[in-house]
Amino acid sequence: MPTKTCVYVPVETLTDFMIDALAKMGVPQDDARIVAEILLASDLCGVSSHGVAHLRMYYRRIQKGLQLPVTDWSIVRATPTTAVIDGGNGMGMVVGFNAMRIAIEKAREHGLGAVAVRNSSHYGIAGYYTRMAAREGMVGMSFTNAHPSIAPTFGNEPMLGTNPIAFSAPTDEEFPFTFDAATSIVARGKIEVAKRSGKPIPTGWVMREDGSLPTDATHLIEEMTRNEAALLPLGGSGEMMGGHKGYGLSTMVEIFSAAFQEGAFLSELHDTDKEGNPHFLSIGHFFLAMNVEHFVPLGSFRKTAGSIVRELRASRKVPGEERIYSAGEKAHAKAARVMAEGVEIPPGLQRSLNKLRAELNIENHDLGF
Repeated sequence: MPTKTCVYVPVETLTDFMIDALAKMGVPQDDARIVAEILLASDLCGVSSHGVAHLRMYYRRIQKGLQLPVTDWSIVRATPTTAVIDGGNGMGMVVGFNAMRIAIEKAREHGLGAVAVRNSSHYGIAGYYTRMAAREGMVGMSFTNAHPSIAPTFGNEPMLGTNPIAFSAPTDEEFPFTFDAATSIVARGKIEVAKRSGKPIPTGWVMREDGSLPTDATHLIEEMTRNEAALLPLGGSGEMMGGHKGYGLSTMVEIFSAAFQEGAFLSELHDTDKEGNPHFLSIGHFFLAMNVEHFVPLGSFRKTAGSIVRELRASRKVPGEERIYSAGEKAHAKAARVMAEGVEIPPGLQRSLNKLRAELNIENHDLGF
């Protein structure tokens, strides 16, 4: 009988399962822990589209030879403040974690650290890496390009990835200010979540090649893959509501993610060649760490940043709204709830994970479904 209700799985239980599943896929144990931690960070923040839900996707990609389970990354060029890394077409989270670690080390010594990455794969939520910098008393930024999904303003063909921008800054509060958002109206993963749940999407998220704005997510991912539909940039279609600004920001991310490391971009970022044969996606990333202490005392920076967000939250509210939030605040509160209650696994994801357990022959984990 199909499962009909959501199940809440303890964080530790789900983490152990993910590590074992990744190990079964051929990912080395230490790397599996990094991947599992970053996937779980998505679920903790409430970004379910990038969490454990992606585990089976990575398995399919490894099976098809679209990315490698063993990440043989290397530094191909370096200066005291910069580096270019080749990700070896391995696990994007492993590449991203090490790239930001190197950026932080450079910033600790020289004030700034910037690392460009080529030949990588999907690296999870961009905000994970910027929070790494914030924990070290630094400002962090992270960008990545991706499989074409967004149409340029006045176009209807998927050309740009969802190309997120992430920024974290330490504050004197319990959590850093963290902005992490796709440069499309919505991330591609939200379409996948709607498909799994059988729910419609809002009008204006996606445009078909005939200009229509569909709400049924059932076949939209396949249509986008065939270049028959595209996500719209932040601001939506045209220029009236600022769609050209989202388009410009997405292009900026594409330049950061490709031009600094001579990598693939735009229409090159497909997982099949012109003959339809599978090949590596070769995604690019960019990481920046800025050591606050090279500008002002860290305590002063934290106090100023905290004062900014508190003053914003204390400003006049729209009638009927309970309160104003600052970026990172909801994610912090959500993480506390998830740690206490467990990760919510809806019916569609339960079915997906059960299939994965059967395919990988994993029997020693009771996930409650």
